Amino acid sequence: MPRILIVDDDAALREGVAETLADSGHIPEHAADGAAALARLARGGIDAVLLDLRMPGMDGMEVLRRIRAGATPPPVAVLTAVPTAGNTIEAMRLGAVDHLAKPVGRAELLDLLARMLPTTAAPAGPAPEDSSEDSIVGSSAAMRGVQKAIGMLADSDTTVLITGETGTGKEVVARALHRHGRRAAKPFVAVNCAAIPAELLESQLFGHTRGAFTGAVSDRAGSFREADKGTLFLDEIGDLSLTLQAKLLRVLQDRTVVPLGGKSVAIDVRILAATHRDLVAAVRDGLFREDLFYRLGVVPIALPPLRERLADILPLAEHFLGLAGGAKRLSAPAAAQLLAHTWPGNVRELRNAMERVAVLARHAMLGAEDFAFLTAPAVSTVATDWLGGDLPAAVARLEEEMIRRALAGAAGNRADAARRLGIHRQLLYEKMKRYGVE
Repeated sequence: MPRILIVDDDAALREGVAETLADSGHIPEHAADGAAALARLARGGIDAVLLDLRMPGMDGMEVLRRIRAGATPPPVAVLTAVPTAGNTIEAMRLGAVDHLAKPVGRAELLDLLARMLPTTAAPAGPAPEDSSEDSIVGSSAAMRGVQKAIGMLADSDTTVLITGETGTGKEVVARALHRHGRRAAKPFVAVNCAAIPAELLESQLFGHTRGAFTGAVSDRAGSFREADKGTLFLDEIGDLSLTLQAKLLRVLQDRTVVPLGGKSVAIDVRILAATHRDLVAAVRDGLFREDLFYRLGVVPIALPPLRERLADILPLAEHFLGLAGGAKRLSAPAAAQLLAHTWPGNVRELRNAMERVAVLARHAMLGAEDFAFLTAPAVSTVATDWLGGDLPAAVARLEEEMIRRALAGAAGNRADAARRLGIHRQLLYEKMKRYGVE
């Protein structure tokens, strides 16, 4: 049974808290001041500490500081009759699990102990082989397909188009293609085409010579030449203007760049591109060049959204907890909470969630309550009218949605998607063409 040390100079309060603890299956121990508390802790065996702030001699804040300075400190919660902004902030900064105002009710006390003490952990999956920040984590069928594609393409100079929703990890895949390939020792240069104004992006990509335009006070190599012998990753390629699309197509065809105000320069660069946009629809709408689309998408890699990769959620969560430092673990209720969330922000949202609890949770075992901030996104009031219009139109809407889901679940593998849909591959191709599905 867990052993709880109650540190308070008020004997009546200690007895009341001890009675509650004993009734709930814990073993209470008492300390009337800070010195006695530290002496008892030095003997070991204490699982958690309930600490008063105002005590004669050594105050609670100093006791907390000394406890937290130990090699393996037990979790500590501060209970005070005089809570202030100052002592609340200081207690949490020093590592208290919580800071509560007296009197503390029975339910509140038991809830506090549930957060302080270890609970049943979720079954731990195999540790990822690569624990680096840019490692590809995932054992789902979809991600296994992505990992295999990376292995087959890493040493190639083939242009790869990586597609997927925002936050699915497109840049991580691009970095893995570079890191595992023969160009790994050379530069990896990433350019976000959506983050740079169009009038500056041309100079960013292709470079310029001194005096090429007002403000060009010196030569600039540009991203293509900065990535010489290495890899250039063009993120959000779907946001590129039509003018720059034409120039990029010329670079891909000729393997030369022309800096603004300069002469043609040969390049040896592998090009990787990524987008969250539907480029097939953009081509159809005249917003993206069809010839560039085919030139970029020599080999496509489609990343499925996290909600379709349930097998990857817990390994990713543990991976991100490890990157955040510490030894925090997921309890079974916490794991269930993560699996139930729809993750509209995908892997990026999951990483942010794990970083948040790594910082804010003071206990080693994370519970469902630590992820209470994960709420479902607001549902759009403009829902698809599946049954509207005539029968052929309704059937077409359903077919298109099923095809998109099957392709996402199959990581873009059309043969696998056709099997999931129970149709021949050639029929799938015809329907994809009809509905403009990539």
